[in-house]
Amino acid sequence: MILVTGATGTVGREVVSILTARGEPVRAVSRNPAAADLPAGVEVVAADLTDPASLAPHLTGVDAVFLIWPSADPALARRAAPEVARVIAARVPRIVYLSAPGAADQPESFWAVVERAVEESGAGWTFLRPTGFAANTLLWADQIRAGDVVRWPYGGAARSLIHERDLAEVAVAALTSDGHLGTRHLLSGPATLTQEEQVHAIGQALGRKLSWAEMPRDEAHALLAGAFGNAAFAASALDGWAAFVDHPEQVTTTVEAVTGRPARPYSEWAANHADTFH
Repeated sequence: MILVTGATGTVGREVVSILTARGEPVRAVSRNPAAADLPAGVEVVAADLTDPASLAPHLTGVDAVFLIWPSADPALARRAAPEVARVIAARVPRIVYLSAPGAADQPESFWAVVERAVEESGAGWTFLRPTGFAANTLLWADQIRAGDVVRWPYGGAARSLIHERDLAEVAVAALTSDGHLGTRHLLSGPATLTQEEQVHAIGQALGRKLSWAEMPRDEAHALLAGAFGNAAFAASALDGWAAFVDHPEQVTTTVEAVTGRPARPYSEWAANHADTFH
């Protein structure tokens, strides 16, 4: 039995899909099970990771947990993550945590806080540290549906965005097979593309010519701070894009090493999600 938190999100939903297709029993955690809309046969339970006691009853018989932390707030992670990890480790031998590369050099980030909590819990662990999600470029969908110009900051930021399906396939391998315990998997797409090139790739998938217009940083910060509800996290995201202009995001071959198949290119992700941009 695999328990998947964040089961209705971008990555969690893919993990559930792959596990069920393979015939693995899945217990999916959702704050609102009635609206989960997951595949038939998936056991959907109600729990909230900010309330560790709500998770405990659903860990009976579970062999591994896929952990997605629900908030970017480091203070919340410091308060709740140690108890969540202890509750899981007392009942489940393996935790696969969806982290980020920032955990390595941002010790006070929520990613790093949760990693430390999982390590200290005593459970076997694997940390997935993906580069940017290709799915994050869905934030341009409203602009693309409305016209042919995307306004956003740092068009020259070069990223090795990862397809959520690749990330989910690595997660499933770590959840169900040996050889991943104690490993921090740095995951990426197969190549870097600037943000402006990503917009062009979406246009190609749509059969349209899309163009880029640079947005001032202050304007972008206000938009992101409102969306995240966290001004510091918004500033950190913008700092990251700024850095990728001169120092492109790392490309790794970890997806292929784990799955036996090269990582999917961004153009494939754009084609897979073309309907969202129409």
